[in-house]
This record gives sequence, structure tokens and C-alpha cells, in this order.
Amino acid sequence: MSDIDEAEEEYRGAVTVTAGDRTIEVRAHLAGHFDPLNGHYRWVGRLSPAAEITTAFEAGHTDVLVRTPEGHTARATLSAPNVWGGHGLAGTGRPPFPVPHVIPDE
Repeated sequence: MSDIDEAEEEYRGAVTVTAGDRTIEVRAHLAGHFDPLNGHYRWVGRLSPAAEITTAFEAGHTDVLVRTPEGHTARATLSAPNVWGGHGLAGTGRPPFPVPHVIPDE
């Protein structure tokens, strides 16, 4: 079950991470925001500890594809494991979770 908070542009729940030829199911906490200074949407997150993610990272698979059960996908960069054994993620552009559609003031 996922918990999408569109007002906060945040996602907590299951994701599928594709790293190289591996497809790994793991829990994630993802959040993002539009950066008006550079005109890009930036998102970051962390993955729950999973030995398969660490194995993929150690094999050099840092460019990953993240997919939520709702079908949203995005490319991300996987970072080294943290002290709890999970991994960080960072992406630019459309995140793997829905974001509110905003019409700028004219």
C-alpha cells in the first residue's frame, strides 16, 4: 500500500528498482520540489535496506529506474549505503510519483 501526499509532493511505499539486469522490490520514501532558480524539478529519497540493492551498487549500477505500483517511473542515481544499510536516490525531472499540476500566476 502506498501513501501519496500530493500537497507535499511526497511518496512513501513500495517501489521496484531496476539496476542493471536486476529488478528489486523495496520500500522507499521519496520527496521533491520545483526549483525556480534553475527551472528543474528535483527529487530525492531513500530506500529501505536491501542486500540486492547493495549488491547492484557494488557492481557499479548507480543509474537506476524507479517504478511505483501506480506505474510512475523515473531515472535516478543510487548513492552509497548509509549507516542503516539503505541507499539514497536522487533524480531530476518527472519523479516516480504524481505531482500536482500548477498553473503559474500571470
